[in-house]
Amino acid sequence: MCLAVPARVTELHGGDMARVDMDGVAIDVNIALVDEVHVDDYVVVHVGYALSKLDPDEAERTLNALREATVLRTRA
Repeated sequence: MCLAVPARVTELHGGDMARVDMDGVAIDVNIALVDEVHVDDYVVVHVGYALSKLDPDEAERTLNALREATVLRTRA
């Protein structure tokens, strides 16, 4: 199973790299596949690559669903 996760861009580095926040986890990702990425944009990240931009509302809904799934899993 593959999972792509919404992340908010917090910094742009030189070249095609950016730092993103994945619900409290900061990582550097390659943004070469996405046009015109800016700080505070949401992107979908898979294995270190931003694949596309994501609407902030959709990003928050997805993150909430992932949080809920995590809580449900830890209760089982």
